[in-house]
Amino acid sequence: MGKRKSRIIYGPILSRRLGRSLGVDVIRNPSSRKNCNFDCVYCQLGPVTDKIRSPEDAVGCVTCSEVVEGIRHYHRSIEDIDYITFSGTCEPTLNLWVGEMIDNIRDISDVPICVITNSSLVGRKDVRQNLAKADLVVATLVSGYEDTFQNINRPVSGIRLGEIIEGLAALSLLDGCKLSIEAMFVESSEFPGNSSDREISRLVEVLEYIDPDEVEVLTVTRPSAESFVNAVDEKRLKEIASYFDEKLGRNKVRLVLQGIKRGRTVLKHENIDEEVYDLILRRPCTAAQVLTSLGIEENTLSPILEKLENKSKIEPVREGRYCYYRAL
Repeated sequence: MGKRKSRIIYGPILSRRLGRSLGVDVIRNPSSRKNCNFDCVYCQLGPVTDKIRSPEDAVGCVTCSEVVEGIRHYHRSIEDIDYITFSGTCEPTLNLWVGEMIDNIRDISDVPICVITNSSLVGRKDVRQNLAKADLVVATLVSGYEDTFQNINRPVSGIRLGEIIEGLAALSLLDGCKLSIEAMFVESSEFPGNSSDREISRLVEVLEYIDPDEVEVLTVTRPSAESFVNAVDEKRLKEIASYFDEKLGRNKVRLVLQGIKRGRTVLKHENIDEEVYDLILRRPCTAAQVLTSLGIEENTLSPILEKLENKSKIEPVREGRYCYYRAL
C-alpha cells in the first residue's frame, strides 16, 4: 500500500512538557515513515529502516517557504498554542534550514519556538547555531557511558557520545535559547538499563559539566520500538529526581510523569480525517488524547479511527492499561 503524503504542520499535540504544541515536520521522505540517524529502542514511532548518516544525506528536506506557509495557514485556524515545535517523524537538525525557518516564523508569530533533538549533531557548529535561534531546545541524553548510549540510542555509525557531550556543553554557553536535557530512563530484558545507581552517578557528572538550564526526568509511556523495553517505575523515577535535585539543584530538575489534563483546543477543522491521521503518524495516541488535542467529539472520532484501521493506516496497540493507535 502506498504512503499518503502528510502535511508539514500537524497537531496540536497535548504534551506533558510543552502544553499545547503545534508540530513542524521538516523532512518529508515518501520512501520512509521515519527519518533519523538514531534507532532508539524506546522510540514511539517504531524502528528505523535506513538510518541517515548526515544532513547532507537527508532526502526530502522541506523548504523554509513551505514551513512559513503552513504556519501562516494554521494561524487562521487555531487560537491556543503554547509552542511551535520542530519534531515529528524525523530528527529536525538533519534539515540545515531549521535556523532560517525559525527566523521566518518569528516574522509572523510570537508563539515560543522549541526544537526537540536527539542531540546527535550538536557537535557541529552549524547545527548549534540553528538550535540557538529557538526559545527552547529539548535535547536527549540517556547516559554518560558509551556502551549504554549505543545500546539505547543505536546511532548510525560514526556518532560518539563524547562529541555529543562536548556539543551540548558548547550549546549551553550560547545566548538565546534555553537548554533542557531530556533524560529518558528505561529498563530492558536484553541489556542493562540506565536507571542503576552507577548510571545515575555518571550521568550527574556529565550534566554538571554540560550545565543545562533544566533536566527532565522521565520514562516511556507509549508503545516502544522494541518489545524488550520497559518503563522505569514511578518510585524509582522519584528517587532519581531527588538525587538530581541534591546534585544539580531543585530549580533545575523536572520530574515528568504520565497524565495531563487541559481544556480542548479551539480549532477550525478543514479535513478532520487527515488531521487525525497526521497526529497519530507523528505520535501514537489514545482516543482520549486525540479528542483533547484536536477538540473533537467521540462520535466524530470513532468512525474515523475505524476507517483508518480498515484501510490499514493505523493499528491499536496495548501499552499497560491504555490502548494507543499507531500509524502503520
